[in-house]
Amino acid sequence: MEDIEDVIRATTVTNFERNHVIIRKRLKGDGEIFYGDSFVPGTQKIYIRTWGCTHNTSDSEQMAGLLSAAGHQLTNKKEDASLWILNSCTVKTPSETQLENTVKEARKLNKFIIVAGCVSQAEPNLRFLEGISIVGVKQIEYVTQAVEETLKGNCVRFLSRRKPNSNLLLPKIRRNKFIEILAISSGCLNHCTYCKTKSARGNLVSFPLDNLLERARNAFADGCKELWLTSEDLGAWGRDIDMVLPDLLNALVKIVPEGCMLRLGMTNPPYILDFLEEISEILNHPKVYSFLHIPVQSASDAVLSDMKREYTCADFCQVVDYMMQNVPNIYIATDFICAYPTETKSDFEESMALVRKYRFPSLFINQFYPRIGTPAANLKKIDTIEARRRTAEMSTLFRSYSRYDKGRIGEKHRVLVCELATDQQHYVGHNKCYEHFLIPAKKCLLGKCVEINDCQEEVKPVGKD
Repeated sequence: MEDIEDVIRATTVTNFERNHVIIRKRLKGDGEIFYGDSFVPGTQKIYIRTWGCTHNTSDSEQMAGLLSAAGHQLTNKKEDASLWILNSCTVKTPSETQLENTVKEARKLNKFIIVAGCVSQAEPNLRFLEGISIVGVKQIEYVTQAVEETLKGNCVRFLSRRKPNSNLLLPKIRRNKFIEILAISSGCLNHCTYCKTKSARGNLVSFPLDNLLERARNAFADGCKELWLTSEDLGAWGRDIDMVLPDLLNALVKIVPEGCMLRLGMTNPPYILDFLEEISEILNHPKVYSFLHIPVQSASDAVLSDMKREYTCADFCQVVDYMMQNVPNIYIATDFICAYPTETKSDFEESMALVRKYRFPSLFINQFYPRIGTPAANLKKIDTIEARRRTAEMSTLFRSYSRYDKGRIGEKHRVLVCELATDQQHYVGHNKCYEHFLIPAKKCLLGKCVEINDCQEEVKPVGKD
């Protein structure tokens, strides 16, 4: 992590409240290194790993900012670190399994460990978390205290379920210096039967409009080119503070500078049905990506009812149809859960038919995983072989169609370049409708708008750097 942002704007972090933390002295003899009371900040390096959504990424960026502001060294090389912070995701079983395996790896390497995120918040008493320090999702501001106590050999746990602070003015080290990930709320209003995130993030808490605008202004002043809005359900923002999402979006677009873009995060169908016209107007704004991530999870109304999703397939289609008719070339992403316990073969075929109908350019296909403590975990699972077959069949369908209109080949595109591809040989850029472009990394284009013809390699910078 090389880009230290916003450190001078750090708010003072108060001492941790004793009723919010449990401190246990860690027993020696388990192969770990102890610094005791001689601990000095900055003499040990810290490694942060993140699983899950962009909200988790934003939390990790804030933890990194707080630790850097306190004088701690951060490293991307886990083997060089004395302490690992593992920011976890509880959405799917594989993510939790990866966390457990990483904890085991850290123990073998005699690393100090702090687990953050939704797994440790929802289930702090998991066996593999025994004796490990925890920072809850609502107490990110205490990560420095947690690190310092852990490096002294103590096991500390910040797990208050109090109403979360917005944390919008905390220091931050961004994963990508050109992208600000702005969490606009925490928690949700739903009670989906398969979801465990609710037990970690809790009920909806919308962060204040003025604070969000200030954070956005600061991010653009720092040189960010993209502002990504994130939350557990973007569309629900404001419902608890007598506001609605269009209030926030209309205020934000007014402060997006020339050459920068705003991207909306995931929203469930019920919360934008009342604002289709307003949302479409926002998505047509020249400084907003024409992108919408709206999970459907199933095309079967029976399954949606069993999931307690609070909408029908017709509701979802109403949103998609309206946006496709009113937002040119809109990029719509959606999610499906395959083999939910009550899903019949007929239900699954309805989902397949929906994919064929809309040919979504982005599709997140998830095999159902029972998450302990959720109502769906008590249901009889569909046979694993059948579950895998359905997941594979939908994946095959997705790969079978062209996700872009070939009639548009040869068009010129204005593309904002903010990322380096994993091959390190190309940049990744997006046009207004959030189509992805790989651009040969022949010269530095990061943070710049360029004009390209998708049939040629010629790239022309547009406007000021």
